[in-house]
Amino acid sequence: MIRVKYTDQRRQSRTAALQSLFAVDVRSTWDNPALEWLDEEEELSDVTIEFAQELLRGVSKMHEGLDYVITRYAPAWPVNQLSVIDRNILRLSLFELIYTPRTPKKTAINEAVELAKIFGSESSARFVNGVLGSAMSGIESGDVASIEPVPEGR
Repeated sequence: MIRVKYTDQRRQSRTAALQSLFAVDVRSTWDNPALEWLDEEEELSDVTIEFAQELLRGVSKMHEGLDYVITRYAPAWPVNQLSVIDRNILRLSLFELIYTPRTPKKTAINEAVELAKIFGSESSARFVNGVLGSAMSGIESGDVASIEPVPEGR
């Protein structure tokens, strides 16, 4: 992964969570995701670690429901065919939009676009912004409420 220095602790948290989600997704190890290896390399503050763990655990628990939302608002792009980075940026941001009311909606979207610019392809930022913009309409209209994970085997 790309090394980036941040002064904003919440952006640093999102970056750490994204890097961990990338590893979890590639390995398909959604149970008990770990952030510790990043903390050892980066020396993250307690506040940064706390928010990153909240994001990592939340996305890990809700990834199937978040994938459903992605499918709904990006129907031309099957979730399993999205790049691992784009898929996890969308999951991370949708988790914040739906489950983290203390994060302003515009901030969650702007942060996702910034992560896409740093870690994604040339078209990632535009794609992420478009999907999240559409999803925001659904969230604001009440079409997307909190989502529960689908039980295993369904």
